[in-house]
Amino acid sequence: MAKLGKYALMGNEMIETSEAKVSVASSAVLYGLSVYSVFFGKHTSDGILCFRIPEHMKRLKESAKMIGLSNIEEELAKDLDIERIKELIRINQPTTDQFFRVTVHATELVPGVRTSNLELTTSVFMYDAVNILPQDKARLKTSLWRRTADTAIPARAKVNGAYVNSALAKQEAIDCGYDDCLFLNQNGYVSELSAANVFMVKRGELITPDCASDILEGITRRSIIEIAKKLDIGISERKVALTEVYTADEVFACGTSAFVSPIIDIDGRQINAGQPGPVTTKLRQLLLEAQSDASSNWTTLL
Repeated sequence: MAKLGKYALMGNEMIETSEAKVSVASSAVLYGLSVYSVFFGKHTSDGILCFRIPEHMKRLKESAKMIGLSNIEEELAKDLDIERIKELIRINQPTTDQFFRVTVHATELVPGVRTSNLELTTSVFMYDAVNILPQDKARLKTSLWRRTADTAIPARAKVNGAYVNSALAKQEAIDCGYDDCLFLNQNGYVSELSAANVFMVKRGELITPDCASDILEGITRRSIIEIAKKLDIGISERKVALTEVYTADEVFACGTSAFVSPIIDIDGRQINAGQPGPVTTKLRQLLLEAQSDASSNWTTLL
């Protein structure tokens, strides 16, 4: 279990994390109407080096707009800025790498379901960066549950309520002795894991499900693609059949909380003789270097 920072931001207040609460009668609790993003911070002697904060904040706004939380810009301008996060780091005094979870909650007390013009409250808490997948060898089970369709709940939006779908599928995988699930979408194509994107390497090409495959457009996914392009690795974003993944040369998952996790088994079918592949290993190393590069435009020192 990751250790939580003692203090959190709740609206415009800095309070103990255990006291940061929303009402049981709020739309966030009753209907799952909240959106979030998690970004990574590398612990250094100079402070916390945060990875791609602007991209995470942009996606947070887009997630809110997709589900109709219309006053998101006003709320974030009021309750969230970099100086407040810097103060949160100072008061918590972390000694290890951190994850920061930023959530916009619909805190209005509303009988009945709606999304427009609701009262919103932003929270930020931090916790030790513990990866959600093994970083050496992970095993996946194709889930009997299908990925929630973009036409039901926007897959591009990080909506808290939508993660019931992920919880059902991941628990199924764990109960069967696997580390995580592999989702297919409603059309039977590969989508993603419970909380990570998936890539495969086949005949030297890097292949990943496209954004029409009911995936989250992950920021780590985007970073991997950009790094691969610099290495002149061919990239293909398209529909992916499950049988293609079974016969891939390499498979890996990626995400803020998953980092880059080599997948060595899917449904009992071994990938790359049960070992991380060279492309996966190279991309993983370069992403690690990018997260540690204080001179990069991908990082912000807080």
